[in-house]
Amino acid sequence: MKQVFGSCLCNRVTFTCENDFSHFHLCHCTQCQKATGSVYAANLFTDVDNIVWLTGEAIIKRFNVPGRSISNAFCSECGSAVPYKSLSGKALVVPAGSLDSEPHIQPLSHIFYAERASWYDSITACKKFDSMPD
Repeated sequence: MKQVFGSCLCNRVTFTCENDFSHFHLCHCTQCQKATGSVYAANLFTDVDNIVWLTGEAIIKRFNVPGRSISNAFCSECGSAVPYKSLSGKALVVPAGSLDSEPHIQPLSHIFYAERASWYDSITACKKFDSMPD
C-alpha cells in the first residue's frame, strides 16, 4: 500500500502512514464543530500503529473532552489538527486536512447529522470562487 504524508500548517509536525484507511466520516457533532471551528470534522480511521512521526511529536498537545470519548490533538505552535490515538486505543484518527496527499477512500458518511449547523444544508447553493472574491 502506498504511503501518504501529512503535516501541520507551520510544518513543525510531520508524519507518514500507509494509505490504508478503514473509515472516513464527516462528523457534525457539536464537540467536533468546536474542536475544528468549522461545520464538521473530516476524520479518517486506521490501525493505531499506522503512523511514523517524522518531526514534532513532542510539540503535540491533546485535549480529552471530560466525560466523553472525544479528543482533539493539535500542533502547539500553529494549532493545526494532527493525528491521535482514540481514547479506546482501537484506532488512529487522522484529520483529513492534515494530509498532504490524497487518501484512497472518499467520505463514507455524515455522522451525528442531527447536530449539524442550521445553515449547513444551504451551503451547496453558495457562490463558488477559486480564490478570495473581490
